[in-house]
Amino acid sequence: MTDFHDTPADEALRQRLGINRRRFLSTCTAVGAGAIAAPVFGAAPSFAQSKTEGHGHHHGHGRELVPANKRGIILYTVRDATGRDPLTSDLPSGFREVFKELARYGYKQVEFAGYGQHANAPGGAGLESVEGAKLLRSWLDEYGLRAQGNHGFIPGSWPLSQPDLDTFKKNLEIANILGMDHMGTGGDPTNSSYKADWDVAADKWNALGTIARKAGIKLYTHNHDAAYGFLLDGGPLDAQGRPTRSSGIRRLEYFLKATDPRTVWLEMDIYWAHVAQYKFHTYTAHDGSQRKKVFDPAALVSRNNKRYPLFHAKDGTRNDTSGEGYDMVAFGEGVIDYRTFFSRVGEKNYHNPMVEQDNAPSGTDLGQSLKLAKIGYDNLAALRKKR
Repeated sequence: MTDFHDTPADEALRQRLGINRRRFLSTCTAVGAGAIAAPVFGAAPSFAQSKTEGHGHHHGHGRELVPANKRGIILYTVRDATGRDPLTSDLPSGFREVFKELARYGYKQVEFAGYGQHANAPGGAGLESVEGAKLLRSWLDEYGLRAQGNHGFIPGSWPLSQPDLDTFKKNLEIANILGMDHMGTGGDPTNSSYKADWDVAADKWNALGTIARKAGIKLYTHNHDAAYGFLLDGGPLDAQGRPTRSSGIRRLEYFLKATDPRTVWLEMDIYWAHVAQYKFHTYTAHDGSQRKKVFDPAALVSRNNKRYPLFHAKDGTRNDTSGEGYDMVAFGEGVIDYRTFFSRVGEKNYHNPMVEQDNAPSGTDLGQSLKLAKIGYDNLAALRKKR
């Protein structure tokens, strides 16, 4: 396991250059990645230098809700493409070709969902290593993309086991090589409804966030709908001694208060937050009364704006028979009012929206996920402030 401490030589060079420690690490690893890539890919001009910025969205830059450099996609959306065998398909296959295609659409950022691809793609199947990260970084740089996060390893143990701690630190090192500001997970801190379990989760994430902060990374968690359900924190106890009623605070609202804003961040999945709005609107108060409290995702972000550096931007059409209120569709083709959401939360140069569509891959149309990624980009880029 590589340590995060500077050597005396590193420290001396860093001070001469006048840059901070994380920038020094990122610069060194990027140079290393270029050294690996040069013999293989040659010295041709980068894709980013050769393509036209904006793809037709040149007008109204002052009114755009998502600046060009903030338009991203989580690679889970196109997981079938990164996992495709390049020897059996003419479609983009593996990370390098998918990066090229996404950059051609106009994307500037990607969020990883692990570092695996098809074994026949350049670099092989598993790139969750220092050398794999250097290769990925060379491809990101080649196509003018920036890695902005990863849904990756969060230790299952608590207190932390040594193997889990080592793997976590390895993933932080990979994140630094890739140039990420953030590293996170696709799951909730806990699946429990009970305050005591969220207290334990907060302790764990505060500890993990402190480790990540020392490595120069912001650690974030990601929500599904249940995480914005109501916390059980009072009232009569059940047979196991657990509370059965709620104060009306939602689970992740409590987590926000229980975690250190200097070390723990959140990524709001806006689709699942709207599912929570549909599902969790009434709770049983400590006194047994039924109370209504409709969830307002944009208001929560606005109250805690700097705690939400990333969003998942996925869309849905209404379906009141599904139990969730929505059916997932391509971004911009549903009814979730993203124009109003992004206008209300503001801070457009801080937030990083990642287009996502869980059901984008298709068994019959093998190019579907990339087509939907293109639709998602165009609709994200078209969002403008109201006059």
